[in-house]
Amino acid sequence: MKSFLLGKDRLSAKKILDILNKKLKPILDEETYQKVNHSYHETQKVAKGEKPVYGINTGFGPLCSTKISADDTIKLQYNLLKSHSAGVGSFLDDDIVKTMIIIKAHALSFGYSGVQPKTVERMLWFLENDIIPLVPEQGSVGASGDLAPLAHLFLPLIGYGYVKYKGEIFETGELLQKLGIDPIELGAKEGLALINGTQFMSSFGVLSLVRMKNILENADIIGAMTLEALMGSLRPFDERLHRLREYKGALYVAHKFRTLLKGSEILKSHENCERVQDPYSLRCIPQVHGATWNTFLHFKEIVHTEINSVTDNPIIFSSEDIISGGNFHGQPIALPLDYAAFSMSEIGNISDRRTYLLLEGNVGLPKLLMKNTGINSGFMIPQYTSAALASENKSLCFPASADSIPTSLGQEDHVSMGSISARKLYKILDNLEKILAVELVCAAQAFDFRRPLRSGIVLEECHKVVREYIDHADEDRIFSNDLKKGVEIIKSGEMVKAAESIAKSKNIDLYGGYYELFGIH
Repeated sequence: MKSFLLGKDRLSAKKILDILNKKLKPILDEETYQKVNHSYHETQKVAKGEKPVYGINTGFGPLCSTKISADDTIKLQYNLLKSHSAGVGSFLDDDIVKTMIIIKAHALSFGYSGVQPKTVERMLWFLENDIIPLVPEQGSVGASGDLAPLAHLFLPLIGYGYVKYKGEIFETGELLQKLGIDPIELGAKEGLALINGTQFMSSFGVLSLVRMKNILENADIIGAMTLEALMGSLRPFDERLHRLREYKGALYVAHKFRTLLKGSEILKSHENCERVQDPYSLRCIPQVHGATWNTFLHFKEIVHTEINSVTDNPIIFSSEDIISGGNFHGQPIALPLDYAAFSMSEIGNISDRRTYLLLEGNVGLPKLLMKNTGINSGFMIPQYTSAALASENKSLCFPASADSIPTSLGQEDHVSMGSISARKLYKILDNLEKILAVELVCAAQAFDFRRPLRSGIVLEECHKVVREYIDHADEDRIFSNDLKKGVEIIKSGEMVKAAESIAKSKNIDLYGGYYELFGIH
């Protein structure tokens, strides 16, 4: 297994996926170990001195002016973890929790946080042995970062809280005893270093980034299938047009559509038709999908910056040079999380409009995509589902980062609320996968009515994937089963992989030189 050098190598979404999938192992090399250890010993000097330094020998938040005796500096750190474990709500998914541990271990390994190397090593031990802390999803305001979730995340280091291990839930102390492992003993400032930071928001950011890429790739393929089924024009995807308004996202989408429909008999069959132009939800796909791809690029830059940053407080440069600042504040990632949320919601908005067009019964398609309607309702109600989800997503688009409620008795008088932005984005992505599943099922149904004409070989391969799981519907059936399969197709990325595979075998440039730019490496 390859190694990832914590505090040295640059972390990315792809590398986090590789760590989660046990393809990459995070380690502290000797040089980094010594740097972390040096920072720890510098911090202990301060803890034993008379000069008050925030969070090391003073209280926390509004108690920052309260001097803590040398004897009580350690107890302070334990009390921080306990008192800040005030989260509520459902527990986070395992991958979110693991990603939080990875990002925090990396941040501490830069050697500016004053923690012991063994604290980082214990975090890696939890990760390697799939011992997953139970972390409630609600309680962070994204001010000193994600205090409550991070406190729950690291309670198990000192033997408290609950963890999941081999499918069972244990009190941490009980499990550690069973495994013959002692809890770690915190040094001065370590509790504060563990709970200060943006790792909750960042973890949602990383896994949202991965999901966004997969969803957008699927949305482009599904949109192309709808365009073909509705006998839409490819002219609005002409590269010359998009060079006049040179957004990378629009150029990327337009190239993909030209590639997906290349050699299409369906396209050729109506090239001399009298229709002047298509509705916006077809004609403006490069502009709408492309704008969200541009958002993806910005979001990727922010996420990758955040997961390679030191976001706790105070920062230890040396025992004589300690800065209490605001690197933990969530605003830099909270705003992009909200931006990503409403940009992805728009993909659902335009998808629902395309589904509606498929049901209208125009351009030779049967109304509601079924020949014998009346006795059959056809695909009427799946579009209701799409509309409901699109509306729900709109209601989730209020930017959480536009709000701030003072906390910590006014010491934290401006907060980011970025944790709420993060959770809302994840919910929007859940809904969007379902909206796209509705369009996919309807587009595949409509596609069938164009037979015996064939589309381009790449898009035909994508349609074939759908038909491996979902049959053409000649009469009404329980469509929720089809939609569930559609969601699974989208989540698995199977259509995207099929498109890439056939394109590679036929030497077709599916991504037009944009593969690296829009990747997550």
